[in-house]
Amino acid sequence: GKPLADFTLPDLQGRSVQLASLRGKVVFINIWATWCAPCVEEMPTIQQLHDRLQSRGLAVLAVSLDALGAQVVAPFMQTHRLTFPTLLDTKSLTQRLYHTTGVPESFIVDRRGLLDEKIVGPRDWVHPKLMANFERLLAMPN
Repeated sequence: GKPLADFTLPDLQGRSVQLASLRGKVVFINIWATWCAPCVEEMPTIQQLHDRLQSRGLAVLAVSLDALGAQVVAPFMQTHRLTFPTLLDTKSLTQRLYHTTGVPESFIVDRRGLLDEKIVGPRDWVHPKLMANFERLLAMPN
């Protein structure tokens, strides 16, 4: 695993969130958009992942590429009853930083800030195989 490039983006409340500030946690970054059907499909399992593992040191960051930002993302989160942190990347900074080609793309970062895995396409994030990987990462020291 190599270090994942740092970024700072606003959340739905306009507060800046910096990836580097989450060092010491296992970070799940999901790059998505409201207009992407596969992204929308996997959102409930991202919520379940957040609910199950947040208290144990998992930080979920859903990074929306919607050009209209909070205007479309905030109502979407409310409608779908999603409570995990969502960042607004209206200028597609993360796409350039991480050379993503589409949505969704996800990055799993260990407690030291190193990339454990890049996953292209939607997943059932609470599938036992994927949960086992999160458990492994959460068990590792910083």
